[in-house]
Amino acid sequence: MPDSAPPAQPFLPLVLRGGVLALFCWAVGWMAMAKLSLGIVAGWVIGGATFGIGLYAIANLRGAPAGLWVTFGLKLLSVTGYKIMMVVMVSYLMKDCGMSDSDAQFGYLLLGLMMSSCTLLAGSITDAIGLRPTLAIGVTLAVTARVIMMSVSNPWLALTAGLIPVAVGEALCTPVLVAATRKFSTAEQRSVAFSVFYALLNLGFMAGYFIFDGIKQGGGGGSTIHLFGGDYSIQRVLFAVSGGIELFMLPLLLLLRERGLGAEDTPMRKLTVRSAVSESARLFMMLLRHPGFHRLLMFLAVIGLLKIVFSIMDGVLPTFLERELGVEGGKRAGRANAVNSVLILILAPIAGILTRKVPAYPMVIFGGFITAASFVFLALPQSVFQGLADGPLGQWVIRGYFDWQGAAHPLFLTVVLWQVVFSVGEAFYSPRVYEYAVSIAPKGQEASYAALSAVPLLMGKITTGAVFSWLLTRYCPAEGPRDTVTMWSIVGGLVLMAPLLLLVLRPFIRMKEEGKE
Repeated sequence: MPDSAPPAQPFLPLVLRGGVLALFCWAVGWMAMAKLSLGIVAGWVIGGATFGIGLYAIANLRGAPAGLWVTFGLKLLSVTGYKIMMVVMVSYLMKDCGMSDSDAQFGYLLLGLMMSSCTLLAGSITDAIGLRPTLAIGVTLAVTARVIMMSVSNPWLALTAGLIPVAVGEALCTPVLVAATRKFSTAEQRSVAFSVFYALLNLGFMAGYFIFDGIKQGGGGGSTIHLFGGDYSIQRVLFAVSGGIELFMLPLLLLLRERGLGAEDTPMRKLTVRSAVSESARLFMMLLRHPGFHRLLMFLAVIGLLKIVFSIMDGVLPTFLERELGVEGGKRAGRANAVNSVLILILAPIAGILTRKVPAYPMVIFGGFITAASFVFLALPQSVFQGLADGPLGQWVIRGYFDWQGAAHPLFLTVVLWQVVFSVGEAFYSPRVYEYAVSIAPKGQEASYAALSAVPLLMGKITTGAVFSWLLTRYCPAEGPRDTVTMWSIVGGLVLMAPLLLLVLRPFIRMKEEGKE
């Protein structure tokens, strides 16, 4: 017999919660507008988006345990700090550590490889020792590694003492919060919970992009910022900000309780280091032996080609815009990327409601083709869009949103159009990946399967690091002639391979989805 629906929420508490939420969101928007100097539009966007997601969650997650709301708070802090770090990583390696384009992209590739490997193991570690201990270790490692990277300029020290520990720390945080979302939500709440989870992911990304822009603009056009009696590079200041944001996760962790989930959902508590390692290894081997593991892993690896888009936003777009439009253009990369986050906040819940009864596999193919089609705007010669850039739409985007006072370069408009189209594709396929991976997880192994849901994004980082270490040097160098049409055509072709491969491999890798077919 199905569980009864949660009782209707009293009107007065709902109004009070909405009022507190509105006050909090007003404060967030005001800080973005006044303290980060992002302007009225960005302030309203950030505050309004935060309010929309909060209200959606309050209205649709009645009766959810406190642990779910704590999980949402942890997710918002985690992804905001993570996004700031990833957007600035390539610039840090080039400008602060003196690496070349190819070496910096190799460092980005190394980070992706480390995170991919550690994320797979992190799920089993979480199932063995619990949510809170794993998060505490991950946050401590990630923040400590940022401090080291802020303090060194030697590229080898930055890689060994900075990049590797930060990869391990961030990887430990990744599957925990996906597993916690499942654990703290009922079967009836799960689709809504994961919609909110994914929306918060993008809200954190958007906040990270706006903070990135605000701090870069706060540097007054230079490469350093004067703080506490000294001059620090913008990259190091951004590392400090991202680490400070993640540091707030530690006190919030004290509110995360796993009690009441049932004995079968509660990991072993009194583990020695040896027994924890043994239990983690046992759970990881169970994961590898699962009948559908290899098919699921192949499915997720193919989706990694779609996730190239997100790695481009972080590791390539800031450098690309700076080389095409100058330093001032590069400073607006965060604002350009925020378009995706804003749209996903609106589109993901709508797509989730419209397609909730449709299996994930065909939706991934559908969204993949839309995502691949978005690269048309970057692959065509920019002169094609000059008339549109000079028109009302182009002027609103270039002069209004980007606050650009120079010549109306069509690249601003085409980057926004690219973001709009691939956001539509993302809304259809991306949220389903998280729910799909954990929906087939056996009891007690939620985090192990949640770890797999992070594989596509990390595979995208690996592919981007490998491909763009050559593409930027060959087609978009800092000096000399450029051929960005060819560069973006190659990237669009790589992304197109994902839905095509999913079609061809469908008989071999598709798995039955419970309740969908």
